[in-house]
Amino acid sequence: MLEKFFKLKENNTTVRTEVLAGLTTFMTMAYIIALNPNIIAAPTNGASTNLWNAVFIATALSAAIGTLFMAFLANKPFALAPGMGLNAYFATVVLTIMASTSDKTYDEAFKGALAIIVVSGILFTILTLFKVREKIVDAIPVGIRFGITAGIGLMLINVGMTTNAGIYYDDKGNFITILDFFTNGASVSHNMIGSASYKLLILYIITFFVGLFTIVVLNHKKIKGSILYGMLVASLVYFAGDAMLGNDPFLVVKHTTWLPQFTDLVDKTLFKFHFDTLFSMGFLSAIMTIVTFCMVDMFDTIGTLLGTATKAGMIDETGKMPDMNKAMLSDSLATCVGACTGTSTVTTFIESASGVEEGGRTGFASVVTGLCFLACLFLAPVAKLIPAPATSAALVFVGILMISSLKNVDYDDFSQSVPVVLMIVFMMVTSGIGNGIGIGLISYSIIKICSGKIKEVSILTIILSLLFVGKFFIIF
Repeated sequence: MLEKFFKLKENNTTVRTEVLAGLTTFMTMAYIIALNPNIIAAPTNGASTNLWNAVFIATALSAAIGTLFMAFLANKPFALAPGMGLNAYFATVVLTIMASTSDKTYDEAFKGALAIIVVSGILFTILTLFKVREKIVDAIPVGIRFGITAGIGLMLINVGMTTNAGIYYDDKGNFITILDFFTNGASVSHNMIGSASYKLLILYIITFFVGLFTIVVLNHKKIKGSILYGMLVASLVYFAGDAMLGNDPFLVVKHTTWLPQFTDLVDKTLFKFHFDTLFSMGFLSAIMTIVTFCMVDMFDTIGTLLGTATKAGMIDETGKMPDMNKAMLSDSLATCVGACTGTSTVTTFIESASGVEEGGRTGFASVVTGLCFLACLFLAPVAKLIPAPATSAALVFVGILMISSLKNVDYDDFSQSVPVVLMIVFMMVTSGIGNGIGIGLISYSIIKICSGKIKEVSILTIILSLLFVGKFFIIF
């Protein structure tokens, strides 16, 4: 049955490989289960505890359903969940404006903000069904597509070494490294552990490098599951070190409720989007917010799919991914599901690259990942046990592998090399794949037109470039 539906032999994979790939992808993105509600429904922002519980369940449900959409509609090994960046924008900008202009409590404003997400999700779906998103993919030059892969790789490395491992970070414009921390002692406050627990920082660093080198060695020996095994080894090192520091590494399991609070989901977020407060922020502001969510999710998804598929060899001779429109349809439907359950935009995660690197080539890997997210409804503490530096080791390793796509860029052709470099820099600085693609398209169009080669630029590429110019102008 599995062979008939997922075409395992045709995609040169096995059940064991797909299971390992699915588990690996889940472990690298399991952090979103707890992080997403912390961002958009934290009690410190004004949200109630009941809303946090509802968003927690919505996060797990939407991730599971979206990933299963990808498995059965597109047969691709990609996982989906509420997108990082989009959830922060949802919480810090949209919800703040909605609450202040509608004179509503945070919980009530949340329902109005969900209406924006569901409208943008419907818009995604319409664009996909009419194959507009597929045409947009075709408008991205091949050289820029190679750069997308490398840009995502660098973003993975940056996330792994900052957010998860804490080796360096940006503190309000001041670039802080572990060297500064140990040199200046308590005068430098580390973003993850504060200024006193330097032993914990050492444990983070050791865990990260043990995990990374374990993955590298196992991968060099061609051992299947190297990333998953590396994360497990790193986790064991962390647990042992944390216990030596006098802490209980399993405390989160002992003091967390295992049963999901479904009543909070029903009361607070399930189909609770309120259209009556949709335009409380102003008609033009609401429209622009919907369009912003649409553009960001569209180009983030396109970039993630192209970048990951290119690394996996899932691109045909024309530079396209087969059945990409089905993959994008899965993404747009997942956003609608996310809004209906109670969370911000659901999108394809770049962490899927870790599972692809493990050999995942079909939707069966996504089935495994989706089932893991469903299990998190009842086993949330287990997901929280995976230490951040263990996850960072996997992200950094996959990022290093993805950078290799830069070898395909023609550096003698400035219409390729310049847009690629600018795109990668913008991805890193803004932490947005869509922003990077935008500056890449703009620079590509300008260089071609000013070089007298306007005929080599498609009309759609020029239109997309102008749309991004407008987007950046509004931001500035």
